[in-house]
Amino acid sequence: MTLAQIIAIAIFLTMFVMIVLDRVERQIVTLVSGLLVIVLVFGFCMHSTEAIMNTLNVKTIFTTGFWYGGSEGVSVGINWETIIFIAGMMIMVEGLGNAGVFHWLCLWIAKKVNYHTVPLLVCFGTISTLLAMFIDSITVILFLAAVTVELAKTLKFDPVPMILTEIFCANLGGSSTMCGDPPNIIIGTSLHLSFFDFLLNTGVIAGICFIFAIIYFYLCFRKELRDSEALRDPDIIYPDPKDAITNKKAFIANIVVFLLVVVLLVTHAQTTLSVAFIGVIAAALTLLTAAITTDKKQTASILTNLDYKTLLFFVGLFIVVGGLEETGILKLIATFIDNMSHGNVYLMVAIVIWVAAIASAFVDNIPFAATMVPVIRDMAAAISGVDLNLLAWTLAMGADLGGSGTPIGASANVVGTSIAAKSGHDITWGKYCKYCAPATIMVTLVSMLCIYGRYLS
Repeated sequence: MTLAQIIAIAIFLTMFVMIVLDRVERQIVTLVSGLLVIVLVFGFCMHSTEAIMNTLNVKTIFTTGFWYGGSEGVSVGINWETIIFIAGMMIMVEGLGNAGVFHWLCLWIAKKVNYHTVPLLVCFGTISTLLAMFIDSITVILFLAAVTVELAKTLKFDPVPMILTEIFCANLGGSSTMCGDPPNIIIGTSLHLSFFDFLLNTGVIAGICFIFAIIYFYLCFRKELRDSEALRDPDIIYPDPKDAITNKKAFIANIVVFLLVVVLLVTHAQTTLSVAFIGVIAAALTLLTAAITTDKKQTASILTNLDYKTLLFFVGLFIVVGGLEETGILKLIATFIDNMSHGNVYLMVAIVIWVAAIASAFVDNIPFAATMVPVIRDMAAAISGVDLNLLAWTLAMGADLGGSGTPIGASANVVGTSIAAKSGHDITWGKYCKYCAPATIMVTLVSMLCIYGRYLS
């Protein structure tokens, strides 16, 4: 192992520990770690300006393919497409919140279930899974977490159990289709798999996993939620959902913008618009809508309330992961899988799904999936009787589900925990992993058994 690889691993592990300890703001931790990667790994050890430029990846923003007709998620280093998309969605969600859409929706849902918190947990988990099948899981969590926080203020309960359930179910739903999660987009475009190829394969497996997951979270949180409901003031007056609509024009306009963005996200494979471009459209239409239906102060508040800390966190994290990419650490992991399987298909499936799951819990699953795609293609070509599609479904399930294991494993996790923290409900590493790590192990095991039973029996 080279000095550059050792230092890159050391920086990543130190960053990971610092985030877990939660004594320094996480965006500071990742940005400092990213700077150390650039100076020590790329500068001192590798003397590579090219590695620095590849990791910063700024030049891709100025290419046509970044905005239209390009290949998504395959670039190394900072994934500016993800960052721009998240920023655009944050602005759209802020506009929806200011227009009262979330407040109205949470009251409407609460009224439908007679304001009982346990049915809400199941309901929101189900909605999160279904929406994430067609909409990016980041968007789903931006939407549902905001709804949950608003609802918690009204019904006086802790929103953390529901947000954890929503995050996990969003990642689970994202594994069902090609457009649900970025790793699926990478795998699908690289191996020429369609939306329905994923739906009929990973979608079926994810559906089985969802049953286990929703029962798991119900058992974990039902007592806590019921206790909070029992302590609720019996004379509480529940507001009418209609009272949340203070500006009908802004309310309708923001819903139209949201629906338009949903259509663009669902059809972006056909239109070849990148998610970055869609994020810009969402932000621009939201700001335009605010300017027309409200006033300049409202428009300015949308920008000032943008969660810049989360965006900076992603920038630093992508740089550190870029250090692992440029030094070849991720390729070493991929080569390890190839060498350890020795042609045994059962063992190969187990190694791919568990290594993908474990790695994706700590390293962003986008570059990992991009690294693994050529490896599974070579495996299928070199070993007789190994179906490439089988390995594709295995990789997709491992990478997508494994991302739920830690707060930094997937973008939706970071966004969801950030929304909770912004509302005064911090989700620590300990609390997150206490509930989501066992659930991740459970659904990964269920997925592996489903693959064995459906494709290898």
